[in-house]
Amino acid sequence: MKYYFDEIIPRRHTHSVKWDQASHVEMLPMSIADMDFRTAPAVIDALQRRVAHGIFGYTRISDTYFQAVVNWFTRRHQFALNKDWLLYTTGVVPALSAVIRALTQPGDKVIVQTPVYNCFFSSIRNNGCEVVCNELIFNNGEYRIDFADLEEKAKDSGVKLLLLCSPHNPVGRVWNREELIRIGNICLEHEVMVVADEIHCDLVYEGSKHVPFASLSEAFLLHSVTCIAPTKTFNMAGVQVANILAADKNVRLLIDRALNINEVSEISPFAVEALIAAYNEGEEWLDELIVYLQQNYNYLRGYFNRFLPQLYVLPLEGTYLVWVDVRALQQSSRELAQKLLTEMNLRVNEGTIYGDAGEGFIRINIACPRQYLEEGLSRLKAFLTGEVGTG
Repeated sequence: MKYYFDEIIPRRHTHSVKWDQASHVEMLPMSIADMDFRTAPAVIDALQRRVAHGIFGYTRISDTYFQAVVNWFTRRHQFALNKDWLLYTTGVVPALSAVIRALTQPGDKVIVQTPVYNCFFSSIRNNGCEVVCNELIFNNGEYRIDFADLEEKAKDSGVKLLLLCSPHNPVGRVWNREELIRIGNICLEHEVMVVADEIHCDLVYEGSKHVPFASLSEAFLLHSVTCIAPTKTFNMAGVQVANILAADKNVRLLIDRALNINEVSEISPFAVEALIAAYNEGEEWLDELIVYLQQNYNYLRGYFNRFLPQLYVLPLEGTYLVWVDVRALQQSSRELAQKLLTEMNLRVNEGTIYGDAGEGFIRINIACPRQYLEEGLSRLKAFLTGEVGTG
């Protein structure tokens, strides 16, 4: 491989949320969804050139920025965007909050498909809306959508939006074309707007393909809003940049106003340069990253099969976040995660932060050099088997 993902890059004392959230030097975080790899060299080079300029004033977003987004989605996802559909902001979570603010009134209801990304809940509640759970069905070792329940929930006239997580965090599903069409048809029939969080759209593995929801039909395009970003793809969340795709002009104007009201309508010069470089020059790096992440997943699954067969690792179709069924341990997800942290200095995410449907599961971030993954799994094994651990 041209790019070296096994490199250990110390991140302590860099103000990292992931690594500096605990003072204990032995703490190994396999939780927060950022990667422990350097971003693509093209992004680093672009940022170094911008720093060398030495002036970091207010930034105008040029056509080059929008064209980079358009070209990426045309090339990578066969989805021909119109640059006029795009709005920019500081991140997908601020984007989701602005979209909810723009398209609902306090007291309205928003559907989420649990277990699901925890910030969905706060974005809904912070805008005075009510969370409605369309719980995913877990059967025969995989998740599927409960369409009957979704239709029943969508019939409620108080429901205005469905937040669609695609690919799905934390369960690792990449929803296929047929599933997305069924979602879209239900929402169209009951006048529910689909708001698609597609931040993990570029992190999809062999055998699966991300289908942008808005690409499926003109009706879906006009009755949806999509939030996208290069930040998960290229490990640059701290640069803070995202885009909102809204083809309906009236919807776009409402969201633009909400972005301004929420004061998240400007991005930095570094965000502009990073996005352009990532989308225009980072594809080879991404292709190799996906191969490495797939190898990490295969290693983890093989490790569980060999040493921890009582626990079930779910298939990983997209994201770099592995969902593990730990119900055989007969303890709560929170209790398990807390014990791993206090006794083994290993941090994972307990399933219940993604809603009640996450009870009995944990989430493990595998976007790290193999050495970290091996160490984390060794600590997990030592804890569960009663061996003396390295933590």
